[in-house]
Amino acid sequence: VRLEAIRREMERKMLERKLLECAEDWATEVESLTAPIRESAVRWAHNCVTGSIVESIYSAWERERHHSAERKLYSDVIPALQQIKEDHPDCIIGAVTDGKANPLLMVFTLAPYFDFCMSWEDDAANRIEFFKELGNVDGNADLQWIYRAAYEKFLDIRANKKGMKRDVKDCDGLEPVWIHVGDDLAYDVGGSASCGARTILLDLDEDYGQTAKTRFGPNSSSVSWNTASTEEIMNREAMNRAAESRVDKTISRLSMLPDAVNEILQGE
Repeated sequence: VRLEAIRREMERKMLERKLLECAEDWATEVESLTAPIRESAVRWAHNCVTGSIVESIYSAWERERHHSAERKLYSDVIPALQQIKEDHPDCIIGAVTDGKANPLLMVFTLAPYFDFCMSWEDDAANRIEFFKELGNVDGNADLQWIYRAAYEKFLDIRANKKGMKRDVKDCDGLEPVWIHVGDDLAYDVGGSASCGARTILLDLDEDYGQTAKTRFGPNSSSVSWNTASTEEIMNREAMNRAAESRVDKTISRLSMLPDAVNEILQGE
């Protein structure tokens, strides 16, 4: 979808430029150019925009997106992750994302602390089906597929890590504790809890500028950047309400995350 959007925009710009050149060559206005000239210009613009150019632009955008995320990273993220790794050196940390964001590509900040990343865009069929379900009146969209995939990835990584270690503790009989941390009640809490995860909800203080609270709620329709339909907002609100009882811990600052993890592990 993004590649097609880049291609369309590039072709539009190339066509606009070529039409201006043709109008100048024919000593007329763009609006006065004949249909055959316009059709030739359209074909020219389409042929000029190659797949390699589109891929190059997309790659540049994706790199800058991750660099920008690193520049704007909350100052207490790294200390919190460092503390968790110190407290639990054998833990496996993964990211589940609904876009192209990937902490493993944030090499100057988050990459050393993450073992894997699962994206909704890795499985287009399930992603499309999910949003079709979300448009239904019951709001009963299945969020489990991405979390099941993430858990399978965890099992693979755990087995690989065990095979590489010299001194391995026999933990095969212990059930792993899966803790999911996120800021979205429906997607993060509802989806992961339905697959067996314990949950920590990020309901951050105002100075974080967190946008999750404004995406779906009483005032969501008044947010200028929110493109969700009224039906989608209503269904998401229903999913949020259903997920409220599945929150294990709520934190208002990221510095509280290590303690919240320890409390869950200690059964508090």
